[in-house]
Amino acid sequence: MNPVNDSLKPEERVLYALRGLYQRYGYSQFKMSKFEEYDLYAGNKDFLVSDGIITFTDTDGRLMALKPDVTLSIIKNTRQMPGSVQKLYYNENVYRVSGSTRCFKEIMQTGLECIGDVDLYNLCEVISLAAESLKSIDPGYVLDLSHMGVVSALVDALGLDAERRAAVIACIGEKNGDGVRRLCPDKDVSGILALIAAHGPADRVIEALRPWCAGDDARQALDELARVTDVLAANGCDGVRVDFSIVNDMNYYNGIVFMGYINGIPAGVLSGGQYDKLMRRMGRDCRAVGFAIYMDQLERLRDDPRPYDVDTLVLYDDRADIAALTKAVGALARQGVSVRAQKAVDGKLRYRRLLRFSEGGIADGE
Repeated sequence: MNPVNDSLKPEERVLYALRGLYQRYGYSQFKMSKFEEYDLYAGNKDFLVSDGIITFTDTDGRLMALKPDVTLSIIKNTRQMPGSVQKLYYNENVYRVSGSTRCFKEIMQTGLECIGDVDLYNLCEVISLAAESLKSIDPGYVLDLSHMGVVSALVDALGLDAERRAAVIACIGEKNGDGVRRLCPDKDVSGILALIAAHGPADRVIEALRPWCAGDDARQALDELARVTDVLAANGCDGVRVDFSIVNDMNYYNGIVFMGYINGIPAGVLSGGQYDKLMRRMGRDCRAVGFAIYMDQLERLRDDPRPYDVDTLVLYDDRADIAALTKAVGALARQGVSVRAQKAVDGKLRYRRLLRFSEGGIADGE
């Protein structure tokens, strides 16, 4: 029994485990302020999970915002170091509209970022850590991978205007083949329909798409996805699939993107990918990949499997010798069990054992 770990809520135990995981792979914790200038987020609202932002005016007149996102703050507050990578993880509160309550909420978010001269190893390491993160929550996890390069190349081949292009990409995200046909009655959309239909084990999906990826850009992107999934398979990441409905904003993301799921929660709890385009938008000439885990989603798993709130309940009355009571309760706590002392039984409190304190000491209270 681990008394410290047993006293934590499910999401707190997850944070504790993930911190150890990331530190073992050489990631350093990044700490930041609770707020940034509003302009940082206003210019990149499409990148945010929620466009709701809590703002206030600082004493010097600047419009500030309680941070709704961590990645933007990390990019802003880290230095560019050519030829190297910065490996950072974070456990930070963000302030945004919760997906479960649709109200503003303080949400604990954890994740990591790898920024700089990111190569194939770094990319595979981050995605492997995403899989390990999900596995630590639920061994039956699923991590869906996509590649924005494949999606972009096949859509670009249709020669659409910007409006129809965006609508087709939205249909891919919804797995809506009929919508693609209606949008493009004058085009051969067989490649897009194959993309929508291709989801499942990586080797099968990638081979099914090869005939549709004849162009250099599409072929190179598919080859990169194949290399990454081969590495993941070699490292025992059994929950990885390929699903091209994972489509992030192409103004920010490029390359591989991914979404993670666990049993019992109908929405994704982990989201990440390569965001080199965001780095360029923020004036950085380097690459980046990372992911975030949305702890508010994990609150849906809060049903506590423990049958008791406290192991031992000690009842005492007004005649109790407080010094002796304190000593007795402390002795129980040092045995590694949870103990609570109070004058009356609370009907809502679940306890395993009831004891009573009297002049003769603590005795069975049942």
